Amino acid sequence: MRQVLELKVTLDKTTPPIWRRVQVPADATFFDLHHILQITMGWTNSHLFEFKVGDYTIGYADDNAVGYEDVADAGAVTLDTLLLKEGLTFRYLYDLGDYWMHTVVVERILDAEGQRILPVCLDGELNCPPEDCGSIPGFYHLLEVLNDKKHPEYNNMRTWAGRYNPLKFNIEKINKELPRYRTYVKHWRK
Repeated sequence: MRQVLELKVTLDKTTPPIWRRVQVPADATFFDLHHILQITMGWTNSHLFEFKVGDYTIGYADDNAVGYEDVADAGAVTLDTLLLKEGLTFRYLYDLGDYWMHTVVVERILDAEGQRILPVCLDGELNCPPEDCGSIPGFYHLLEVLNDKKHPEYNNMRTWAGRYNPLKFNIEKINKELPRYRTYVKHWRK
């Protein structure tokens, strides 16, 4: 019987925490999970990524890239190979420059029989930071500036951030996009 993993994903060093709860098929690859998390968290899939599960590093495997010799190919490793244990915690790093580190916990393992269409976001709070804002310190600086119209950087930051709203979490939009996560995969591979 096909299994489903219920994962809680939390962006590290955010207060209050920026988090999501998502259900994914256990036979998905880590490459699939990356794209599912991009949609679920609200990232734009513009940077490299890697997962750390115990002693394993899983990510973009390029035999010609220096420093990636010991990285397992995310497209070849399925979640059920390493994650079939409730309570297991692993890490998801997005953007090796801004270094958005996420802690992911396998909260439950379910049978897929009678389950909804997967993947699906069940819950979450707050909007993820805008891309390329300078990691956690840059994000909190951005929030400080956007909350003070008298700040000397306000106009520039408001223009740069556009309509960014840190409180916005739109689960309906996320769940509308999640069934199309494979189109994100095709776009990324081109």
